Amino acid sequence: METIKIQYLDDEIRRLEYIDGKSDWIDLRAAEEVSLKAGEFRLIHLGVAMKLPEGYEAHIVPRSSTIKNFGVLQANHMGVVDESYCGPGDWWRFPALAVRDTVIHKNDRICQFRIMKHQPVLTFEEGSLEGTDRGGFGSTGTR
Repeated sequence: METIKIQYLDDEIRRLEYIDGKSDWIDLRAAEEVSLKAGEFRLIHLGVAMKLPEGYEAHIVPRSSTIKNFGVLQANHMGVVDESYCGPGDWWRFPALAVRDTVIHKNDRICQFRIMKHQPVLTFEEGSLEGTDRGGFGSTGTR
C-alpha cells in the first residue's frame, strides 16, 4: 500500500474516498461555486494538492456523467500530474469548457483520478508486423 500526503483547501472539502467501493478510481470535487455560460472556459479548483510517491503519476479524467450533469468537457481530455507537482501551492484543477450554461456547486463530483507507475523506458525495433489484422481504425462496429 502506498501513502500519499494530501493538503485540502479547507474543511468544507469532502475527503477523498474510493468510488462506492466498486472502482479503483477516486472522485474529485469542485472546491468552489462556478457559473459558466456556453463556450466559457475555467480552471475549476479541486481543493487538493498531493505529494505522489516517487515514480508515480495521477491521471485525471471526467466522470462519465460530467457532460450530462454539468455540460462541461475536460479541455485537455486527460490531465497528468507527476510527483514533482507537490508544493503547497500546486493545487489540482479541472480545465472545464462549457457546452451549455451551467452551475457547478462546491463539492459536486466532476472528475476522477487514479495513480499509475511511470511508463518503463522503451526501445523500438523496426520491422514488419506479423499479427492478424483486425480491420483497421474503427473496425469493431457500433454495437
